[in-house]
Amino acid sequence: MRVGLACPYTWDVPGGVQVHVRDLAETLIAAGHEVSVITPVDDADALPPYAVDAGRALPVPYNGSVSRVLMGPVSATRVRRWLREHDFDVLHVHEPTAPSVGLLACMLADGPIIGTFHTANPRSKILTAAQGALQPSLEKLRARIAVSEAARRTIVEHLGTSAVLIPNGVRVAAFADARPLPGYEPPRHTVCFLGRIDEPRKGLDVLLAALPELARRVPGVRLLVAGPGDVAAVRSRLDPPLRDRVDLVGLVPGEDKARVFASADVYCAPNTGQESFGIVLLEAMAAGTPVMASDLDAFRRVLDDGRAGRLFGVGEPAQLAAGLADLLGDDAARAALARRGRALVAGYDWPVIVESIVDIYRMVTAGADPVSLASAADA
Repeated sequence: MRVGLACPYTWDVPGGVQVHVRDLAETLIAAGHEVSVITPVDDADALPPYAVDAGRALPVPYNGSVSRVLMGPVSATRVRRWLREHDFDVLHVHEPTAPSVGLLACMLADGPIIGTFHTANPRSKILTAAQGALQPSLEKLRARIAVSEAARRTIVEHLGTSAVLIPNGVRVAAFADARPLPGYEPPRHTVCFLGRIDEPRKGLDVLLAALPELARRVPGVRLLVAGPGDVAAVRSRLDPPLRDRVDLVGLVPGEDKARVFASADVYCAPNTGQESFGIVLLEAMAAGTPVMASDLDAFRRVLDDGRAGRLFGVGEPAQLAAGLADLLGDDAARAALARRGRALVAGYDWPVIVESIVDIYRMVTAGADPVSLASAADA
């Protein structure tokens, strides 16, 4: 099957949608499909052989973060050329409501088109205001996929339609046998954080606020903090007696993400809101690292209502400190969570997820009604 994937955000800037599109493309290719991706990119040399440069994107605030998207005549010309040259059996656009190449592809393409919605934002003023303008393009979608129940609710509330629920995938094998970073070999009392360190909703400030009490309860505790952002600014906010306990390593290469998880006794996700899914929780579980996460609906679903990971009150440093101290002091509890996590994440392995996506491709190319697909998801 010839599959076109439209990625809305800049390929060489870290982000969950970009990783999703990359992993989907490479899993489809490994399964024997012919795949091309069109995407914004800052450095065209960063693109893999299966990807096409749609142009350079501009940063815009969106959903509590900053996304890099693009529109305009140059990008439209590139998207039109890409569609003409490949003659896809199915076009799969990601975040079709974002002002980027996915929306352009919907406007310009005919034939079987599928949209995947990643964002969970129940009070999106942008979607509410733009609904009428987006409607002609969105009506071209023969099927809609949501990566989470929260993303599906956003579609229902803003677009008046539903979607098939197919979660994000994770490359289980890439995380399964990771080795710790130098200096983090057991025994240790290490908690890791991986995310944008200067994006408030990722919750690093909640973890740092929990550190004084956590250090009192677990005298040898260390924090391993990885992710893009202003490391010096974060370090300057730390109390001087605690600075030696926090290792701020900045942005790590993709191939080292698994090593960050493997370097910790517990992975902490202290996010404060607007999370659609929680792929990073699955990555930690694939690495065999127990998870402590804020009790967001999306995280609770991924962690099987707390059976595959511990939950604490959103934005509650005292609860987080107590929970982390309990886990760090209980080897048996951590081992049990690691076993449950590995068992759960097997169902999210990309080859498993791709089977469900290819089923949708086949249904729409065979002329199936998207209403029946969405209804099947609600059944």
